[in-house]
Amino acid sequence: MKARVRLFAILREKVGASEVTLELPDGSTVADLVKEMAHQYPALLEGVAHTLVAVNTEYVQESQVLHDGDEVALIPPVSGGGPNLLAGDTI
Repeated sequence: MKARVRLFAILREKVGASEVTLELPDGSTVADLVKEMAHQYPALLEGVAHTLVAVNTEYVQESQVLHDGDEVALIPPVSGGGPNLLAGDTI
């Protein structure tokens, strides 16, 4: 089974690509995919614990079973601290 993995923000920087394709055994879960990503890209181990995962644009739990052709997005937490333009702050 093949899954297309899209990476965002710091995860994209750590892997050096915005997208990779993984081949996994049939019946693999999101947890299996994350474990394989960390194996292939050890730099992902730092910070991966708080990463949100979406499969085919819907957020899922780590127990979600994947299917051939699924698009998996790994979305790290983001933090702010800058001006809140919606609240009327200025830059």
